[in-house]
Amino acid sequence: MARKDPYKLSSPQVYLWRIVLFVILASFLVFIQFQTVTTAFMANPVLNGLIVAVGVLGIALSVAMVVRLFREIAWVNRFRTGAPSGRRPPVLLAPMATLLRDGVEETVMSAVTMRSILDTIGTRLDEQRDILRYIVGLLVFLGLLGTFYGLLQTVGSVGATINSLDVTSGNTAVIFQNLKEGLQAPLVGMGTAFSSSLFGLTGSLIVGFLDLQAGQAQNRFYTELEDWLSTLTDIVDDLEGGGAAQAAADLHHAVDRLAKMLAEGGLGGAAPDRQTAKALAALAEGVQGLVKNTRREQKVLIDWAEAQGAQNERIEELLVRLNRALEHDERA
Repeated sequence: MARKDPYKLSSPQVYLWRIVLFVILASFLVFIQFQTVTTAFMANPVLNGLIVAVGVLGIALSVAMVVRLFREIAWVNRFRTGAPSGRRPPVLLAPMATLLRDGVEETVMSAVTMRSILDTIGTRLDEQRDILRYIVGLLVFLGLLGTFYGLLQTVGSVGATINSLDVTSGNTAVIFQNLKEGLQAPLVGMGTAFSSSLFGLTGSLIVGFLDLQAGQAQNRFYTELEDWLSTLTDIVDDLEGGGAAQAAADLHHAVDRLAKMLAEGGLGGAAPDRQTAKALAALAEGVQGLVKNTRREQKVLIDWAEAQGAQNERIEELLVRLNRALEHDERA
């Protein structure tokens, strides 16, 4: 039985199926209540049509968010196994693809670099979800807008109906007929209010569930990517004395890599020149890290020396006081 790769990124197929099944279920419910939904829709076709269009846009964006992960996950899995990455480069993982273009075997990144890459990818994922969250809020807003618009129509129509009643005529049949005709406009306003609320809240419910599924797919992608990148990360010890040693090791690694590039003819040709430039950049980064850690250790030593000097002064002062006390006792 083949052992499962613990760092293989899993497919978001299950989340896509959840989205599709939920949309099918919602469509089936609409089909069952088609007559009722049609009557509610015709209460205000313009506003309700806008709400339906925004809801369809939210559904399409949620599906696109999950589908986009397939290419990114496939690229990472191919890269890990050494298979050809394909012609189309990743979009979300573009910074990481640039960093790992030399191959997974030759890549060792620091914890700061890994965190920077993950923050960039997380920001891009959040930008996509922000649009979907805005659509959920927009659906609620359009529903409330239609509600208040319908209530304004209702209030105005009721006032006009009351003012049009002529109770002095004495004919009860005429009064009830006028009242019946006058109530048509308030009922239309109430229909607008309730229908827009119905479509807006239903749309926000559907798109909100799809946003949840898309968010779970992105979170699992981000977590699995972080787990895999942690295997390529060279953990740098930031404790006192450990930073300089790690920086020196990085510098030694960069120098060895530069020597290897030069030995292989890194100065003859366009492609080797790029490799040599990259090795020089790695060397400069190693030197910079060594200098920073050396300065930090120098500061620690200076602080320790200052503290030791202050302690020596206090000891000297105590000895002087003790000597004076002894001399005073001898004189007494």
